[in-house]
Amino acid sequence: MAAENPTWGAPRVHGELLMLGFDVSERTVSRMMPRQPHDPEARPRWRNFLRNHREVLAAMDSFAVPTATFRVLYVFFVIHHARRTVLHVRVIEHPTGTWIIQQLREAFPFDSAPRYLICDSDKKYGADVLA
Repeated sequence: MAAENPTWGAPRVHGELLMLGFDVSERTVSRMMPRQPHDPEARPRWRNFLRNHREVLAAMDSFAVPTATFRVLYVFFVIHHARRTVLHVRVIEHPTGTWIIQQLREAFPFDSAPRYLICDSDKKYGADVLA
């Protein structure tokens, strides 16, 4: 069954075997399934995604900069991947979700927002920012 359906994993094969009346554990099915050779070229890579979608892709991030007076400033920036240019940069002491939303409005005026916007899983990018 696994040889005929290479995309099926152990849970799917286990479910099919149960429907056929075979009482076997999922762990046993997992052990008996043939191991797929690890071929890194077979799966799509992040680099290919970036290359194929660079026209509709931008990324945003921020980093902290300590100052000489022991304050911490945060630099927020947005990069457009197709042009490899920085679209927007701002510095603030305490970034909030509302402030980040305003910066995105300024970075992409007049509905010029890209289709994909890449960001990390920082707490500053809450549900409001992602919406």
